[in-house]
Amino acid sequence: MELNDLLHELNDQRRTFRVTMRGLTTADAVKRTTVSELTLGGLLKHLTWCERAWTHVLTSQPGRPRGWLDGSQYVWNGNDFGQLLESYDEAVRATDEAVRTASLDELVALPPAPWDPAPEPMSIRRIVLHLIRETAQHAGHADILRETLDGQSTTATLYEF
Repeated sequence: MELNDLLHELNDQRRTFRVTMRGLTTADAVKRTTVSELTLGGLLKHLTWCERAWTHVLTSQPGRPRGWLDGSQYVWNGNDFGQLLESYDEAVRATDEAVRTASLDELVALPPAPWDPAPEPMSIRRIVLHLIRETAQHAGHADILRETLDGQSTTATLYEF
Protein backbone atom coordinates (compact mmCIF):
# COMPACT_ATOMS: atom_id res chain seq x y z
CA MET A 1 0.00 0.00 0.00
CA GLU A 2 2.75 2.49 0.93
CA LEU A 3 4.60 1.77 -2.31
CA ASN A 4 1.47 2.45 -4.34
CA ASP A 5 0.83 5.67 -2.40
CA LEU A 6 4.37 6.94 -2.95
CA LEU A 7 4.32 6.13 -6.65
CA HIS A 8 0.85 7.67 -6.97
CA GLU A 9 2.13 10.94 -5.49
CA LEU A 10 5.29 10.87 -7.63
CA ASN A 11 3.23 10.24 -10.75
CA ASP A 12 0.82 13.03 -9.81
CA GLN A 13 3.77 15.45 -9.66
CA ARG A 14 5.11 14.12 -12.96
CA ARG A 15 1.67 14.58 -14.54
CA THR A 16 1.52 18.17 -13.33
CA PHE A 17 4.97 18.80 -14.82
CA ARG A 18 3.99 17.07 -18.07
CA VAL A 19 0.81 19.19 -18.36
CA THR A 20 3.05 22.25 -18.45
CA MET A 21 4.63 20.86 -21.62
CA ARG A 22 1.32 20.47 -23.52
CA GLY A 23 1.23 22.19 -26.86
CA LEU A 24 4.81 23.44 -26.75
CA THR A 25 6.93 23.59 -29.85
CA THR A 26 10.68 23.16 -29.90
CA ALA A 27 10.97 26.94 -30.37
CA ASP A 28 8.82 27.51 -27.26
CA ALA A 29 10.81 25.05 -25.18
CA VAL A 30 14.13 26.84 -25.78
CA LYS A 31 12.87 30.36 -24.99
CA ARG A 32 14.13 32.06 -21.87
CA THR A 33 11.10 33.79 -20.38
CA THR A 34 12.62 35.10 -17.14
CA VAL A 35 16.00 36.50 -16.09
CA SER A 36 17.00 32.93 -15.24
CA GLU A 37 18.79 30.73 -17.76
CA LEU A 38 16.08 28.09 -17.26
CA THR A 39 13.93 27.03 -20.16
CA LEU A 40 11.09 24.54 -20.28
CA GLY A 41 13.23 22.23 -22.40
CA GLY A 42 16.10 22.59 -19.96
CA LEU A 43 13.88 21.65 -17.02
CA LEU A 44 12.56 18.65 -18.95
CA LYS A 45 16.10 17.58 -19.78
CA HIS A 46 17.10 17.96 -16.12
CA LEU A 47 14.17 15.91 -14.80
CA THR A 48 14.89 13.24 -17.40
CA TRP A 49 18.47 13.16 -16.16
CA CYS A 50 17.25 12.97 -12.52
CA GLU A 51 15.03 10.00 -13.28
CA ARG A 52 17.87 8.18 -15.04
CA ALA A 53 20.43 9.03 -12.36
CA TRP A 54 18.23 7.84 -9.52
CA THR A 55 17.35 4.67 -11.45
CA HIS A 56 21.11 4.08 -11.74
CA VAL A 57 21.37 4.41 -7.96
CA LEU A 58 18.18 2.40 -7.29
CA THR A 59 19.47 -0.53 -9.28
CA SER A 60 22.83 -0.40 -7.45
CA GLN A 61 24.84 0.14 -10.61
CA PRO A 62 28.46 0.89 -9.71
CA GLY A 63 29.96 4.36 -9.84
CA ARG A 64 28.43 7.76 -10.40
CA PRO A 65 25.65 8.10 -12.91
CA ARG A 66 26.88 9.79 -16.07
CA GLY A 67 26.62 13.55 -15.62
CA TRP A 68 26.17 13.36 -11.82
CA LEU A 69 27.81 16.76 -11.26
CA ASP A 70 27.30 18.26 -14.72
CA GLY A 71 25.50 21.61 -14.61
CA SER A 72 24.82 21.42 -18.34
CA GLN A 73 21.93 19.06 -17.62
CA TYR A 74 19.75 22.19 -17.40
CA VAL A 75 20.80 23.36 -20.86
CA TRP A 76 18.87 22.08 -23.82
CA ASN A 77 19.96 23.08 -27.32
CA GLY A 78 16.62 22.71 -29.03
CA ASN A 79 16.77 19.27 -30.60
CA ASP A 80 13.47 17.51 -31.31
CA PHE A 81 11.15 18.38 -28.40
CA GLY A 82 8.99 15.31 -29.06
CA GLN A 83 12.04 13.10 -28.62
CA LEU A 84 12.88 14.86 -25.34
CA LEU A 85 9.35 14.17 -24.08
CA GLU A 86 9.68 10.50 -25.09
CA SER A 87 13.02 10.28 -23.27
CA TYR A 88 11.38 11.63 -20.12
CA ASP A 89 8.54 9.12 -20.36
CA GLU A 90 11.04 6.26 -20.85
CA ALA A 91 13.07 7.41 -17.84
CA VAL A 92 9.90 7.60 -15.72
CA ARG A 93 8.94 4.04 -16.66
CA ALA A 94 12.44 2.78 -15.78
CA THR A 95 12.34 4.51 -12.39
CA ASP A 96 8.91 3.10 -11.58
CA GLU A 97 10.06 -0.39 -12.54
CA ALA A 98 13.18 -0.10 -10.36
CA VAL A 99 11.09 1.09 -7.40
CA ARG A 100 8.45 -1.62 -7.85
CA THR A 101 11.06 -4.40 -7.87
CA ALA A 102 12.80 -3.21 -4.69
CA SER A 103 11.90 -3.00 -1.04
CA LEU A 104 11.25 0.51 0.27
CA ASP A 105 13.47 -0.27 3.27
CA GLU A 106 16.38 -1.44 1.11
CA LEU A 107 19.47 0.73 1.52
CA VAL A 108 21.47 1.62 -1.57
CA ALA A 109 24.88 3.21 -1.79
CA LEU A 110 25.07 6.78 -3.04
CA PRO A 111 27.91 7.99 -5.22
CA PRO A 112 30.32 10.49 -3.64
CA ALA A 113 29.93 14.19 -4.31
CA PRO A 114 32.09 17.21 -3.42
CA TRP A 115 29.65 18.20 -0.66
CA ASP A 116 29.57 14.64 0.71
CA PRO A 117 32.54 12.46 -0.26
CA ALA A 118 31.28 9.51 1.81
CA PRO A 119 27.47 9.63 1.81
CA GLU A 120 25.45 7.29 3.97
CA PRO A 121 23.32 4.77 2.08
CA MET A 122 19.76 5.89 1.40
CA SER A 123 16.58 3.83 1.51
CA ILE A 124 14.50 3.38 -1.60
CA ARG A 125 11.72 5.16 0.31
CA ARG A 126 13.87 8.28 0.80
CA ILE A 127 14.90 8.23 -2.85
CA VAL A 128 11.24 8.19 -3.93
CA LEU A 129 10.47 11.01 -1.49
CA HIS A 130 13.41 12.95 -2.95
CA LEU A 131 12.07 12.40 -6.48
CA ILE A 132 8.65 13.66 -5.38
CA ARG A 133 10.23 16.83 -3.98
CA GLU A 134 12.49 17.34 -6.98
CA THR A 135 9.67 16.87 -9.48
CA ALA A 136 7.26 19.11 -7.54
CA GLN A 137 9.87 21.86 -7.23
CA HIS A 138 10.59 21.83 -10.95
CA ALA A 139 6.90 21.56 -11.84
CA GLY A 140 6.51 24.88 -10.04
CA HIS A 141 9.42 26.36 -11.96
CA ALA A 142 7.95 25.08 -15.21
CA ASP A 143 4.56 26.57 -14.42
CA ILE A 144 6.10 30.01 -13.92
CA LEU A 145 8.10 29.72 -17.13
CA ARG A 146 5.02 28.59 -19.06
CA GLU A 147 2.81 31.37 -17.70
CA THR A 148 5.48 33.88 -18.65
CA LEU A 149 5.83 32.32 -22.10
CA ASP A 150 2.20 32.34 -23.20
CA GLY A 151 -0.09 32.88 -20.23
CA GLN A 152 -1.05 29.21 -19.95
CA SER A 153 -1.70 28.05 -16.40
CA THR A 154 -1.00 24.47 -15.43
CA THR A 155 -3.47 24.70 -12.58
CA ALA A 156 -6.27 25.97 -14.82
CA THR A 157 -5.46 23.24 -17.36
CA LEU A 158 -5.45 20.49 -14.74
CA TYR A 159 -8.58 21.57 -12.98
CA GLU A 160 -10.82 23.04 -15.63
CA PHE A 161 -14.36 23.43 -14.34
